[in-house]
Amino acid sequence: MNPQFKDDVIKNFYSEDYFRGRADYSYIDERDIKKYSRYVWDKRIKIIRKYANSGNFLDVGCSFGGLLESAAKYYTPFGIEISDYAYSQVTKQFGRNIHHGTLYDHKFSSNFFSVITMIELIEHLSDPVYAITQCFDLLRKDGVLVIQTANMNAKQARDLGKDYEYFMPGHLSYFTAENLSDLLRKTGFVKIKIYYPVEFGLLPKLLKSRGSFKSILDYRYWLRIISYHMKSKIRLGNFAMTSSMVIYAVK
Repeated sequence: MNPQFKDDVIKNFYSEDYFRGRADYSYIDERDIKKYSRYVWDKRIKIIRKYANSGNFLDVGCSFGGLLESAAKYYTPFGIEISDYAYSQVTKQFGRNIHHGTLYDHKFSSNFFSVITMIELIEHLSDPVYAITQCFDLLRKDGVLVIQTANMNAKQARDLGKDYEYFMPGHLSYFTAENLSDLLRKTGFVKIKIYYPVEFGLLPKLLKSRGSFKSILDYRYWLRIISYHMKSKIRLGNFAMTSSMVIYAVK
């Protein structure tokens, strides 16, 4: 985004109204659909454990700690959260393991984490290059960084252009699979794997979607979800049909 918002403007985005859907720019409160979101969180942790099965686990932008709850079965959970409101809630469960701030002002030690996740987070950062270097420093050798964001070079994003829904006030940085992979390699990560559209598969996504259903008729939306998931498998080289991607990077 150019020009960039000031830091105080960015922080003020993430008030209680942001999570309650009362702001012009808002998101969901994960606690409202926790039962359904757990299908995704648990399956994601299962995949992550194939890369690093124990140790300290950091979720950057941990919100209310849903992913950390699933991670806590196998790891020691830590989080970073910029929102005053979300921080006040997540610390009720995870206490001093949550840093109130950002990757730019954290107090964690080098080589401390086995896993770092940034799920739909890196696009919210004004300096993603610095964030990636911090994650590299915080990870132990063989540790894994998990990033979920949009691939802006995919056909979906290109076709929709300025109407693509990923263009929103809180998204300050945008990526392609190519330039994000290049950044990770230049930072020092030795193994990069990209999952299209997500690493946890179709079934958890379908089960999670039930959290927003109001009637049995809403199951018709599964057809759209299934269609999107199958389109995401159509790719060749740098070409991808849809923009969803998850990158695993090993130090």
